[in-house]
Amino acid sequence: MATISTPPMYADMPLATLPTPQFETGETDPFTIEASHMALSHNSFIRGFNSIYQQAPRVQSVDKADFVGYCLAWHDCVDTHHHYEEIELFPNINKACGRTDLMSTAVNEHAFHGGMERMKAYLQHEGANFKADELIAILDSFKDALHSHLKAEPPSIVALRQYSTAQRPIDILGIADAAGKKQVNLSFVFNVLPVFLLNMETAEFEGGMWHDVFPPFKGVAKWILTKAVPAWHSGRWRFVSCSAEGKVKQLAV
Repeated sequence: MATISTPPMYADMPLATLPTPQFETGETDPFTIEASHMALSHNSFIRGFNSIYQQAPRVQSVDKADFVGYCLAWHDCVDTHHHYEEIELFPNINKACGRTDLMSTAVNEHAFHGGMERMKAYLQHEGANFKADELIAILDSFKDALHSHLKAEPPSIVALRQYSTAQRPIDILGIADAAGKKQVNLSFVFNVLPVFLLNMETAEFEGGMWHDVFPPFKGVAKWILTKAVPAWHSGRWRFVSCSAEGKVKQLAV
């Protein structure tokens, strides 16, 4: 693969990763745990965004088709996540809490998807002929709104514990698990999931406290999802920010 210089290590820029509520507070109640899982997921989206932003100016013509596939997979990963929040997770949270509006702010913050759709449309139209400065300009148009939303959502999950009582307990982990499972189908596993799992840094993040904890895959299942599955469309996944072992790696370009 042609490169213009030695590829750098991935760095958390232009968007900073998020601390987990559990790391910050030491609390281990279900709402803090679920909010922490959400923060870890959001960090994967952030590292995916950053890896696109950092590599777009460096990618060579021969690699552009694969890079476009990677960018579109990132778009679909975030889009699918928010789609299921809106149709599964948030409505079921509202129902469990006996409210109709608790998550309305989070839904309204999804307005940045307009910028994401411009990114998708641009890459689908231009394909391997995309121009780095044009792609970066689109990313710049929604990056702050994206980051603000990803940062705000975990604390809003922690705050839900005030609605859980002995008379009306809220199984936030069960609600989230059920919503998450509905995202998964065969196409998602092979065409989208690698961009999520391989932008998940767990080896050193927060002292490694989440390594082999989240995502909750171990042994053969972890090997299949992080090494075997990415063999499909492998050209795309070389642009990820992390290794299958959850370590930040040298970028592809």
